[in-house]
Amino acid sequence: QVQVVESGGGLVQTGGSLRLSCTTSGLPFDDYAMGWFRQAPGKEREGVSCISWRGDTTYYADSVKGRFTISRDNAKNILYLQMNSLKPEDTAMYYCKAGVMCLPQRMESTTRYWGQGTQVTVSS
Repeated sequence: QVQVVESGGGLVQTGGSLRLSCTTSGLPFDDYAMGWFRQAPGKEREGVSCISWRGDTTYYADSVKGRFTISRDNAKNILYLQMNSLKPEDTAMYYCKAGVMCLPQRMESTTRYWGQGTQVTVSS
């Protein structure tokens, strides 16, 4: 069965950094475009960033452009999200998704392969 597992969340002060990681099993990692979504309390889940299977196409939500960097290591089946200059409004549960449509202008979910989420809390 497919498993998607995130790690790396935590509590950080405004301006700090965190790196999220996502590993998968049960699917050919390098066949899938991958994405990060987040959901804050009382808000809808939103797409944050995605990367194509080859890593040559990326997308970032306007709210994180210039601060977050997505990358992947297909040899190790790991997806990363480097988050710098964190703000309190970045506080949310962050979810990894295996299987997205990743275009420079937008991203869309295309499969049901979600992780369980990792909490990111940014204190002011």
